[in-house]
Amino acid sequence: MTPDRYDLTATLNISRVLTGLWQVADQEKDGDASDLDAAAQALAAYAEAGFDTFDMADHYGSAELIAGRALKKVPTARAFTKWCPEPGPMTPEVVRAGVQDRLDRLGVECVDLLQFHWWTFEHPAWLDALHELTKLRAEGLIGEIGVTNFDAAHLLVALEEGIPVVSNQVSFSLIDRRAAGDLTTLCTERNVRLLAYGTLLGGFLSERWLDKPRPAEVADWSGMKYLRFIDTAGGWDAFQGVLSAASHIAKKHSVSLSNVASRWVLEHASVAGVIVGARLGENEHRADNAQLFSFRLDADDIALLEAAFVKTTPIPGDCGDEYRQPPFLTASGDLSHHLSEILTTLEVVQDADVPDRRRAFTGSKWEPIAGYCRAIRDGDRILVSGTTATHGVDHTVAPGSAQAQATYILDKIASAVTALGGKPSDILRTRMYVRGEEDIMGASLAHGRFFGRTPPANTTFYAGGLVGDFRIEIEAEAVVRRA
Repeated sequence: MTPDRYDLTATLNISRVLTGLWQVADQEKDGDASDLDAAAQALAAYAEAGFDTFDMADHYGSAELIAGRALKKVPTARAFTKWCPEPGPMTPEVVRAGVQDRLDRLGVECVDLLQFHWWTFEHPAWLDALHELTKLRAEGLIGEIGVTNFDAAHLLVALEEGIPVVSNQVSFSLIDRRAAGDLTTLCTERNVRLLAYGTLLGGFLSERWLDKPRPAEVADWSGMKYLRFIDTAGGWDAFQGVLSAASHIAKKHSVSLSNVASRWVLEHASVAGVIVGARLGENEHRADNAQLFSFRLDADDIALLEAAFVKTTPIPGDCGDEYRQPPFLTASGDLSHHLSEILTTLEVVQDADVPDRRRAFTGSKWEPIAGYCRAIRDGDRILVSGTTATHGVDHTVAPGSAQAQATYILDKIASAVTALGGKPSDILRTRMYVRGEEDIMGASLAHGRFFGRTPPANTTFYAGGLVGDFRIEIEAEAVVRRA
């Protein structure tokens, strides 16, 4: 049995089980270089069995080199890769160089799907990068553009900016069900499809762990990451409840527990495919993965899983939040040190006369004309000026959507607060000025998503006459809590 196919676009037909190459980095983490030819031969065997869509990234060790050699053996295979740059200026030269590196390592003239990851939306250059990728797509260097670990709010911003995003790669499993919410709703409405990773929780969603004690530690990066997910989702006992339900369903359909876990994700209308990792030359599960397409879950199966879900704790936040805020559910654990090292785009100036006062400037042409700063800190208090969805010199972000504009504005406000030594959670008051009544719900949804854990006091005004294409303007006040 071969895997089902899916038309991601009119010209991009993929296997619904993608072969993930994250494990290459884990196999090489101790400095052991892969035998590229042997690994490519093993990967080609996947393609010949119908698993001909490979997923990798710029930081997955030798994965791109291996995939490039495999493509020479099986030219009809598809290679999806990710570009995950450090936040900084995303000039045309920087973006082109990032894409060219992917082309060179894969040995191709066009990347089938280039997936973009951005570490923190407080740094606004992610929009520059996506617009430049769109230009490179028009040149033929990129077949299609995808994103990875984008939440629904920022995917909406990208779409409202006219970026032709066709896919979003996110964590999605029986334990991590965040993608089934707002993200699925948006993707269904806007014809974007999800590529789901972590569907087997790094091997934890298998018979191997049924009725077994929680491991004290795990050696591989994938296991480290997904054990954190299990602990956050209610712990080992709640996890065992999900395993037990999946095992019951697997026996009913004469398939594996892992098949049930992947099938549940695949049956969401927003999902184009699931990514199943391969340890090339070691563990290969092609025959088992093919069994995914021998059955479907019925109403009783869904009800049994839903009953097990009730005893778990939802993973906090939206998709991708695990990389950007606590709890950091990543292979490396806490990423706050990494995020704190990302340079701000604002200029912070010490007041010449008041030692405990600093101002942050964006470089906007209006700041010197009107005599104001983006934000000012006086002692422990930070005041942020009325902020609009202006990107760069004079580009208005997402002019047709108050919700997308509010998301972008709140990121700018958070960036200003961070530049002056505070945190978004220090924001105690916001004021929103919307153009019309039709904008209130979208603005409120964006505000609620951003401040879901730490809601500030808020007043929303119907302002009517906002200038230009701005649907909303927001100002904020914060008080920094000192240790």
